[in-house]
Amino acid sequence: VKLVESGGALVHPGGSLRLSCVASGVAVSDYCMYWYRQGTINRREEVASFGFDGTPTYADFVKGRFTLSKDNAKNTLYLQMNNLEPADTAMYYCRADRCTAAGEYYWGQGTQVTVSS
Repeated sequence: VKLVESGGALVHPGGSLRLSCVASGVAVSDYCMYWYRQGTINRREEVASFGFDGTPTYADFVKGRFTLSKDNAKNTLYLQMNNLEPADTAMYYCRADRCTAAGEYYWGQGTQVTVSS
């Protein structure tokens, strides 16, 4: 199983980025899929996710700015991030699991997003 994130970059406040997570060994259509992030002083926190019913959920701090999507044919998870703020600076990670607290789960290596003027 492999999750490979990409799309992170340095952007100015108010800018946009689209992160991608290409999955192999798991089908994004069959797993709960997540984006997490971890800043330099913060613990890893959930940003957005597709639950077992396929409904996207978002952390309060990104609602209205970030949009989660996936392309089952490309086996890829996306995170469109608009109106970025310096507080969004973090390493962003993709995660896949079986929608339960226990059991198998997988992480990608992360992609760095830096928002700075």
